[in-house]
Amino acid sequence: MTVNPARTSVGDVARALERGQVVGIPTDTVYGLAASLAQAVAVDRLFALKGRPRGLAIPVLVADLIQAEELAGGANSRLTALADRFWPGALTIAMRRRGGPDAVLGGDPATVGVRCPDDDVVRALCRRVGPLAVTSANRHGAAPATTAEEFAAILGDDVGFVYDGGVRDLAPSTVVSIVEEVPRCLREGTVRFADVAAMLAGLHDAT
Repeated sequence: MTVNPARTSVGDVARALERGQVVGIPTDTVYGLAASLAQAVAVDRLFALKGRPRGLAIPVLVADLIQAEELAGGANSRLTALADRFWPGALTIAMRRRGGPDAVLGGDPATVGVRCPDDDVVRALCRRVGPLAVTSANRHGAAPATTAEEFAAILGDDVGFVYDGGVRDLAPSTVVSIVEEVPRCLREGTVRFADVAAMLAGLHDAT
């Protein structure tokens, strides 16, 4: 079911997430399949709906740095510096996972990829529900949905809501890992990795 935002509040979508449903939401890049990180069964269902291999981790969207720090198990100077510079925005930060709900996100269970998106609806949902496991709205290997209509045609029968946020067709986020001392670029996207590396190098020099 496609939901018109003029008739449906963020609260309606949030309640569906809190009930353990998988929903379709517009992000600041493309449409995504979303589940509350507090609902482990719903996160498992994301993998099944998408057909995503368990070896590929699902990233987490957060409302702010505080939610990211909860997943990291506390303050992290590099996470803070990157968040201050690039969030909200298209930078996903892979880091050590030492806190938060026990939902299995795939990939290395000791790490998690976190991003604060430049989208008011998604951040409002995260403030209400908590961090969200979100993967692009498509079957694994296919192109992601860029409109609610495309989402509904692909996955609409399998989710509780598809929130219509108009066309979402932007470049993917850059994914950078700060798991090790030397940062690594796992995917080059909107944010230039050179800018990330330079900023982190400056942080190191300052200490």
